Amino acid sequence: MKNRGAGPVGDMSPDELREEGRRLVEWVAGYLQWSLKNPVLSRVRPGAIRAALPAAAPEEGEPFERILADFERILVPGLTQWNHPGYFAYFPCGFSTPGALADFLSTAVSQQAMLWRTSPAATELEDVALAWLRRALGLPDAFEGVIYDTASTAVVHALAAARHEKAPEVRTRGLAGHGLPAFRVYCSEHAHSSVDKAAITLGLGHENLRRIPADGEFRMRPDLLAAAVDEDRRAGYLPLAAVATVGTTSVTSVDPLPAIAEVCARQGLWLHVDAAYAGAAAILPECRWAIEGMERADSFVLNPHKWMFTPFDLSAFYCRKMDLLRAAFQLTPEYLKTSEAPEVRNLMDTGFQLGRRFRALKLWVVLRYFGLEGIRARLREHLRLARLFAGWVDADPGFERVAPVPFSVVCFRAVPRGMGEGASLNAFNERLLADLNDSGEVFLSHTSLGGRYVLRFAVGNIRTTETEVRGAWDRLRDLARALR
Repeated sequence: MKNRGAGPVGDMSPDELREEGRRLVEWVAGYLQWSLKNPVLSRVRPGAIRAALPAAAPEEGEPFERILADFERILVPGLTQWNHPGYFAYFPCGFSTPGALADFLSTAVSQQAMLWRTSPAATELEDVALAWLRRALGLPDAFEGVIYDTASTAVVHALAAARHEKAPEVRTRGLAGHGLPAFRVYCSEHAHSSVDKAAITLGLGHENLRRIPADGEFRMRPDLLAAAVDEDRRAGYLPLAAVATVGTTSVTSVDPLPAIAEVCARQGLWLHVDAAYAGAAAILPECRWAIEGMERADSFVLNPHKWMFTPFDLSAFYCRKMDLLRAAFQLTPEYLKTSEAPEVRNLMDTGFQLGRRFRALKLWVVLRYFGLEGIRARLREHLRLARLFAGWVDADPGFERVAPVPFSVVCFRAVPRGMGEGASLNAFNERLLADLNDSGEVFLSHTSLGGRYVLRFAVGNIRTTETEVRGAWDRLRDLARALR
């Protein structure tokens, strides 16, 4: 079947765009309603979607209506519903309808913000939106911001800037064969695996990442950090950087930033703070404690796509030494040189990526649509729901909470009477989680703490209410009784 456009070349016609655009918006609005009756976790089997699709692209174009129908028939059953109110796994998805509309608008205007010239709007709006966010957190203007896709990308750039500060010759000569001692990087035993991958990517070596033991509340111990740095110096290593975490992946613990910053200042280490999940909470005055000491960091990152209702992907990276980051990565071939370069900021200079999407648009739209007070109200509700769930866990002798709840994640497990610690208890909780997720009503994830299999209940979806939280708890208790 031929395209319904005006001819064999060119784009979809304006009239068809209006028609199909209305159809698509209606579909999305309907999906957000009827998806509530579908399983949160996809039930398709591996390979089923691939088998349902043709092996080759069609020779003739097809109408958008048919494509949308196939999307609904073949692909929707394979969607894990991150924006479902019963989604409590991992960290939440930053979905919101205004953010989704902004993402559509960003795609439609098709900006490529590598140079100021290639999109003054994308370049300057990024600066403005990140300044709004930085001021909402109460952090100093000395931190210049840039948007990356994820916090994993941010930590690579932070460590690259730290390496350039200590050994700028690495940019031209490389790491090998120039008499440089091995660099060391430090983080908590609960830090995200992106720190490991950054050390590998930058050629620092995975074995040169030292994970520092945590205290009883899963926070990095600054005394052991200081001891590790001293030990490495005596052994001939060159301590480079420490990565502290505000909201660790497993338990959302907060490393003691003031004490860690003191160690870094004394030892000459770059301090990067990974606040990807919990940094957003500091928009609340009552949660500002979580980022106390962050003003002393060299760089930090938070992800509005985790807990600020901004669609994936948008990671806000801030650095007080952005000149070092530019020095590490700036490279301008002749075809990218422009006359306005001395007076503008080119985003391509702030990392290894040349092309950049217009990500700032969705952050700007979300901040304007909800306002800071609207975002605060939603964050407070998520904190309340997590405390509510934690209270039910604490009050039930068949369950126990295994970590503090500083934010909106509850770590807990079932503890059936008469079942001791060890493999049998872990197996019970693993089966409980599998049965819960198979129910289709909710989706939770797990972690391991001190050899214990632990369930994680993460509140953060903009559509989650007390009804879904209560339903998840009731289902958990029913399944635990049945398993016993």
